[in-house]
Amino acid sequence: MIRLVGAAVSVVLAAGGLGGAQVRTFRTGIDLVSFSVTVTGKKGEFITDLGQDDFEVHEDGVRQAVTYFRAGGPAGPDPAPLHLGALLDISGSMQEDMSLSRTAAIKFLKTFSDAEDMTLVDFDTEVRVARYSPSDFPSLVERIRSRKADGNTALYDAVAVYLDGAVRLSGRKILLLYTDGGDNDSRISFSDALTLLRAADVTVYAVGLLQHQGNAALDLRLRLQQMAGQAGGQSFFPSSIKDLDGVYEMIRDEIRAQYSLGYLSTNPKQDGAWRKVSIRIARDRARNVKVRTRPGYFAPYSKTATRSVSELCPTRSW
Repeated sequence: MIRLVGAAVSVVLAAGGLGGAQVRTFRTGIDLVSFSVTVTGKKGEFITDLGQDDFEVHEDGVRQAVTYFRAGGPAGPDPAPLHLGALLDISGSMQEDMSLSRTAAIKFLKTFSDAEDMTLVDFDTEVRVARYSPSDFPSLVERIRSRKADGNTALYDAVAVYLDGAVRLSGRKILLLYTDGGDNDSRISFSDALTLLRAADVTVYAVGLLQHQGNAALDLRLRLQQMAGQAGGQSFFPSSIKDLDGVYEMIRDEIRAQYSLGYLSTNPKQDGAWRKVSIRIARDRARNVKVRTRPGYFAPYSKTATRSVSELCPTRSW
């Protein structure tokens, strides 16, 4: 059972959990297809001086015209609105490292005073969610510091709950996902979670502190890498909780350097199908440059202009 706490975010769930009569829906009938894009050079440095004409976008092999563009870094005086989310694992296995984990998360969130809002999802056996404005940051800090480690780990359910709230937001959506172990208490599967991430316009950064996971560490690492990869982000695996500050600094710098771009698809079909998107740099600027973004999106769905979890994950019994 998932318990949702936080009236600021409306989540469509029956009181009895995901198995109830109502199902969560994700809107995909959006005219402008938007992407957050990270561009790095040969040594991994961020490239922030590109313009709109430097980007080439292809959807299922067909060239698309970029109609919305916001530059990253110093070249972007008018960035797209930023919505920041944080998923914090407070399951029982976090007991030993909880204090340092909370402090590092607070320091990271504090650096984004320009964010439109911050959504905190803390999870163990249950999932709790609340959204805060920048002026409510002290309340966010109080909430994080009050959390006690206990229970199991419902990671995939927590991801689904966050995505349900984020679909209503416009602008850049960034999710920081922190966990020290594998999921052992979610109603949805890993495959379901990947499908929902593919359906959402959210960039995910996964931080896995896996040094205590033994033989399971490799599988957990691969899963977090897949989750971040489907959402155009990165995964990080610090060897110690003391390394969290450095990891969060790298994530912060990348968020600041991102480009935001969008286009109106030339494909008029509203069939809900997956569309593969390739974003690359024009030939004269492409040398030794790497582009990272999400790999595509689901097309609009003509039936209701929304798609439910049961349609995105048809193999599940909801």
